[in-house]
Amino acid sequence: MHPILIPGLPIQTYGLCVAVGMLLAWKTVEFLSGRKDLDTLVFLLLCAGIVGARVAHVVEYWHADGFDRDFAAAFQIWNGGLVFYGGLAAALLVFVAWCIAKKPDVLSLADALAVGVPLGHAFGRLGCFFFGCCWGRVSSSPLAVSFPARSPVWWAQQRAGLVSATAARSLPVLPVQLFESAALFALFAVLVLLYRRRRAWTAAAYLLGYGAMRFLMEFLRDDERPSLFGLSSAQLFSVFLIALGAVFFAWSFIRNGKHNADNR
Repeated sequence: MHPILIPGLPIQTYGLCVAVGMLLAWKTVEFLSGRKDLDTLVFLLLCAGIVGARVAHVVEYWHADGFDRDFAAAFQIWNGGLVFYGGLAAALLVFVAWCIAKKPDVLSLADALAVGVPLGHAFGRLGCFFFGCCWGRVSSSPLAVSFPARSPVWWAQQRAGLVSATAARSLPVLPVQLFESAALFALFAVLVLLYRRRRAWTAAAYLLGYGAMRFLMEFLRDDERPSLFGLSSAQLFSVFLIALGAVFFAWSFIRNGKHNADNR
């Protein structure tokens, strides 16, 4: 855990990781697609992502983080607290609105944008590790790590009676943040190869790949989140992403088949 990048300077490691990830994702999309006309759309998507991620966090942790007692804290985003699937849902809504208004080639645009998402997200997960949130289950694995006193995981374990108020560190937990970051970097590499070779099915591959990855990764998480039917809120959203990815894949397959038939 290393929430402050440089002691004495008000630079949050989490915020820096998120900012670097967003910038790299933006420039990667521009570079791979060769399009310089996406600045406005990408900017809107990033803004929607931040707002949606914060709203989802405030709603999900309304009581746990005390927003019901101090609503002003809901706007203090510099203190951490972003839920990725809330940001992705908001970005998807903005993307749909943009497509309705501008009527672009939806699949080509979605394929171009999808490449950068896991790259930005991977840096965000590194920020989660440095901040000490989104932790995994208590484990005796050699990969498990403990976080210092007053970190989010320490507070959660202290409330649950797992560690005493005088404990210097939390119990060792799986570094799920690093697992997911590594998986996201791998997914990014796969999407780059797919986009450079075919420039098709990239959006479908992202939705299917990340949906499945996040669904499985949730079984390793141990932070406090709402659940329904035995599944976490993130797993339910993952099911939606997988279904949406299947729709995009079928749409791409049908369109490519028609395009090949027309070129015969």
